[in-house]
Amino acid sequence: MKGNSYYSRKLHSLLGVIPLGLFIVEHGLTNYMAFEGGPEGFDSGVKLLNSLPLVWVLELFLIFLPLLFHGIYGLYVAYQSNVNTGQFKYGRNWAFMWQRISGVITFIFVFWHVYQTRWQVAIGNVSHEELGSHMHEIATNPFYFILYIIGVIAAVFHFSNGMWAFLVSWGITVGPRAQKISSYIWMGVFVLVAALFLLSLVAFRGDEFKEAAAAALAWSNIG
Repeated sequence: MKGNSYYSRKLHSLLGVIPLGLFIVEHGLTNYMAFEGGPEGFDSGVKLLNSLPLVWVLELFLIFLPLLFHGIYGLYVAYQSNVNTGQFKYGRNWAFMWQRISGVITFIFVFWHVYQTRWQVAIGNVSHEELGSHMHEIATNPFYFILYIIGVIAAVFHFSNGMWAFLVSWGITVGPRAQKISSYIWMGVFVLVAALFLLSLVAFRGDEFKEAAAAALAWSNIG
């Protein structure tokens, strides 16, 4: 590493934990309420999130700007990476390769998802109350549904595997035994969180959200 690339990579690693972790926790909890409570549960989760003071300021400085730096610098790191799975077929080499690939997919997916949801709310095309119906339209589109599955799995893998690498690079899990235990823990996190998101996507395709979308359309026609 030359110049200040060491510090840039450390900052990139740290900001991957903060924004991506917050983004996944925020979305995981809110979206899973669609599976647990249907449209009413999802709407209550959205209202709770948006009732936080200065929510846009918090999202801008704690999630979106750090995520932008992490994503752009991550693309630079991925471009410079030397993938050596052809020479060395160890599991961590494959994880290294998929970390870079999943990072690119996650970067595209997150900003596409934000454009489809938060940006549409910001410009007035969709209200907070219509987000559940809007997600139903997205989830029932076969093309979008497949892309969301790919994007969700890539994002959760990138976060989980990135947390394993973060603990190693910051000197928290030093020995082989600690790293092996950490790999099991974060593998479990990956399975659990990915399942929560996939259940949420399935819930958005359900009849309850279909009825809510029809009601929202009828109300907009009356208005």
